[in-house]
Amino acid sequence: MLLSIAIGQSLLRPRPARSGRRLLAALLAWTLVAPIASPAAAELLVLERPGCIWCARFDAEIAPAYPRTDAGRKAPLRRVDVTEPWPHDLTDVTPERITPSFVLVENGQEIARLRGYPGEDFFWGLVDDMLKQLPAATTASPVPIRSSD
Repeated sequence: MLLSIAIGQSLLRPRPARSGRRLLAALLAWTLVAPIASPAAAELLVLERPGCIWCARFDAEIAPAYPRTDAGRKAPLRRVDVTEPWPHDLTDVTPERITPSFVLVENGQEIARLRGYPGEDFFWGLVDDMLKQLPAATTASPVPIRSSD
């Protein structure tokens, strides 16, 4: 009985401040390294407006499954309401009047655009074609390649 009381009391004691400092240092290091280590960010903008029936159809047919697809992992959806002020980080992307429209962007630069929702049967193929236009990730070869003379 005395042992359980002693153990219980030791669990209630505050931990030394060192562990908190370590956690803070680790979080700080992660915030400094994470942006450098992460790949270029691609997004599929969904330009929409309230009351748009084709936007609602896209939401019903595509939006629930999209994040679980290869396309969704390469370029997550980002919704932009065209009736609201245009986002500051998209100044290089031309606003659209046709909704829904889908704009593939990478690092704020437009790569491809699909105006209107063509329906579930055509959407996936068209988005795959858009994703093929993303710049390929280039990796340096560890061994210099020589041409044969």
